[in-house]
Amino acid sequence: MKDDAQKVDMTTIPNAARIYDYMLDGIHHYEADRQAAGFMLSLIPSTKKWVQLLRRYMNLTVRQLAGEGFDRFLDLASGLPTADHIHSTIPDANVIYIDNDPLVATIGANIIGEHGNARYLEADIRDIAAILDSRVVRDAFGDGRKVAIGLNAITCFLTHDEIRKLMVALYEWAPLNSKLFATFETRNPTMMTPQMQQFLAAFDQMGSPYHFLTLQESMALVAPWTVDEMGFRPLAEVLGVEAEMTEADREGVELEFYGAVFTKQ
Repeated sequence: MKDDAQKVDMTTIPNAARIYDYMLDGIHHYEADRQAAGFMLSLIPSTKKWVQLLRRYMNLTVRQLAGEGFDRFLDLASGLPTADHIHSTIPDANVIYIDNDPLVATIGANIIGEHGNARYLEADIRDIAAILDSRVVRDAFGDGRKVAIGLNAITCFLTHDEIRKLMVALYEWAPLNSKLFATFETRNPTMMTPQMQQFLAAFDQMGSPYHFLTLQESMALVAPWTVDEMGFRPLAEVLGVEAEMTEADREGVELEFYGAVFTKQ
C-alpha cells in the first residue's frame, strides 16, 4: 500500500521529463504535468518551439552518427523515449537510456517494450561512475568499440561542476574515436524578465533547478573532448530553419540553444 501511495504522489507532482513529453505532443504525461506546462507556456511561449528543436537536433545528429558507423548509443538523462527517440530513429542501434526518476524509468521501460536493442536503466548521471560500471553498460559496451554518447537537453539541469566532472568521466571511460553530442541552453546573463524569473522558479519547485549557460561557459566545460569542425552552432542553423525563430522567441533575454559534437581523439 505504501508503494502505491508513493506512485500516486509521483503522478500528482509535475515532472520535467513528462512536461518535455507533453511539449513534444507525446501521450505520457499526467494532469499535473499538463497544468505545469500550460503555466510555463504562459510565461515563456517559445518553450515548445525550443523543445521541438532539441528533439529534431537529436534525431538529425543520431542519424548522422549512424551514417558514420555508430551503432551503440548511451543516452544520459533520457526522459521518456517517445516522439522518435533513438531506438525508433535508428532501429538497429543498441541503445541504453538513463533517468533518475523511478516513474519515468518504469514508463520508459514499458515504452521500449520488446525492442530487443534498447534498455532503460534507472540511475542518476551525477553518479556516472556507478552507471559506467553497471552490468548493463559493461555487457553492452564493454568490448572497447566506439560509442556515441548523448547529452541532449540536460546540461541545463546540471551545475557547472557537475557538467565538468561528467565530461571528464565520460572521456576517460569512452573508447578511442567515440563521440559525444550535447546541447547547451544559453541566455544573456545580464538580461532577465519577470516571466523568466517565474519560469525558473517553477523548475525549482519541481526539484529540477534550471541553469542557463553562456556560450563561453559551454565551450569551457566540455574539456577534454574535442569539438568537431562544425563547432558550436545554434540548433536552428544546424537544422536550416533560422527563419522559424523570431525575436519574440528570444523572450527578452537573448535565448539561444546550441548543439555540438565532440570526439575522443
